[in-house]
Amino acid sequence: MKSQATILSLLILSFVLMFIAVPLVQSSEHKLQGIASWYGARFHGRTTANCERFDMHALTAAHKTLPLGSIVKVSLHSDPSKTVIVRINDRGPYVGNRIIDLSKAAATLLGIHDQGIARVKISLIKVPSRNIYGGRCPQPRQRR
Repeated sequence: MKSQATILSLLILSFVLMFIAVPLVQSSEHKLQGIASWYGARFHGRTTANCERFDMHALTAAHKTLPLGSIVKVSLHSDPSKTVIVRINDRGPYVGNRIIDLSKAAATLLGIHDQGIARVKISLIKVPSRNIYGGRCPQPRQRR
């Protein structure tokens, strides 16, 4: 019985890892292309997927599958000289076919704040050496 549970666990883990790794191997240089959007004041101060407080003034982003803590370079498709480097600290975007949600600060530096969305290229710079966070956010301790 234990061996069946172990095999099932390994199959599930393999399946999950396959979906995490697929976006990273779309090219030999770990680059993705698609639509970027940004999020700001409505989410400012809320808890992100890695248990930080979202800071719309920080250079961060949300991505559906890249490991939390990854560092990526985001470049405008129309003007590759316009770039911003961000750290993935949240999950998303969950709207349409968008591939990354930038913080307001990152969108402003990239020049897409006013239009809201833009076609971008994402280059993976660094993946964290360990899982930065892999569970539910701990609840703050209550003062007595």
